[in-house]
Amino acid sequence: MKIILLKDVKNVGKKDQIVNVSDGYASNYLIPHGLAVKMTSQEMSILKNNQKQRALDEEKKKEEAQVLKQKIEGIVLEFTAPSSKDGRMFGTISPKQIEQELIAKYKITIDKRKMVDKEPVNSFGYSNIRVELYKDVIATIRVHVIEKK
Repeated sequence: MKIILLKDVKNVGKKDQIVNVSDGYASNYLIPHGLAVKMTSQEMSILKNNQKQRALDEEKKKEEAQVLKQKIEGIVLEFTAPSSKDGRMFGTISPKQIEQELIAKYKITIDKRKMVDKEPVNSFGYSNIRVELYKDVIATIRVHVIEKK
């Protein structure tokens, strides 16, 4: 029986994939559990409409990420940190601190897990932190660390 998967099913296929499975497996397990529907012309048209809508949503999200990237590229975050006796920075500026500073000053919410450069900033001066806003949309946040007097 040909079916359209509504969810990912292990060892069968991914969501929106058309697969051929045994009649008993489809009618006794996949369809009653809401994991699949029988492939008909009506279901195919619904699938195509869903795929078009998903593609439009993806395009919209990518455009929003591009706009956010433009905002972020012009931002320089300022931090102060104490220095040790030999002039090196004491402590670090973590991705969480960068995330909180963006929210506090610019009302921009970026998940710290999206930061490509996971290492904390541990030197005075300017540093660049790359953030993946969306697939293939990477913005650079400038971080300036000043020595606390």
